[in-house]
Amino acid sequence: MKDRNPTASSIEKQKAGEAAAELVKDGMIVGLGTGSTTAYTIAQLGRRVDEGLDILAVVTSYQSEGLAIEAGIPLTSLAEHQVLDIAIDGADQVDAHFNVIKGGGAAHTREKVVARSAKRFVIVADDSKTSEQLNHYVPIEVLPYAKNLVIRQMKELDGEPKMRLGIRKDGPVISDNGNFIIDVEFGVIEDPAKLSLELSACTGVVEHGIFTGVDDVYIGQKDETVTITSSR
Repeated sequence: MKDRNPTASSIEKQKAGEAAAELVKDGMIVGLGTGSTTAYTIAQLGRRVDEGLDILAVVTSYQSEGLAIEAGIPLTSLAEHQVLDIAIDGADQVDAHFNVIKGGGAAHTREKVVARSAKRFVIVADDSKTSEQLNHYVPIEVLPYAKNLVIRQMKELDGEPKMRLGIRKDGPVISDNGNFIIDVEFGVIEDPAKLSLELSACTGVVEHGIFTGVDDVYIGQKDETVTITSSR
């Protein structure tokens, strides 16, 4: 994947995405996330498959499925392979303690399923996505039937919920699962693990965008290097 006019940010994403792709070895079952940085991982894996790398991949969205097919990566499913060797995905924000917010692409439910199915979960991002503490809005996937109830519960948790609308603002964003997305502002999230449990306990919430249990973080820097940190 090459931008016609690559910006500094896209180069940082490319370096991080391609570096993480090198973690993938012959015979692995790989989870492929969704988003602009993961797209570079998928493209790099496609090049390696062309060179003889033998892998199978599980995708997290129609977007990543299309990119993987275009790159020539053989696909499989969680029904066939319940445990993955590695999952590589992007992030909307990463804090200093390996907590992550995801869901800008409305794919966080499938992304979390794939991440939790993997032996190793790797995040790829550019430096603009890092923060000492999480303060990004949290995407919530909700059952359409429960929309108003979920909004009320988000307010009870001191959140400021907002329905995510499509590009033309004439209707809600619909996830690949057929659900609505509500973005909730919580300000600085002092205890991501606690908020994660509180959100999961809300009736009508399918999944939220707080991810814990990240093993490695690959951050592309402005000087085109990649900083790698591990929680292991």
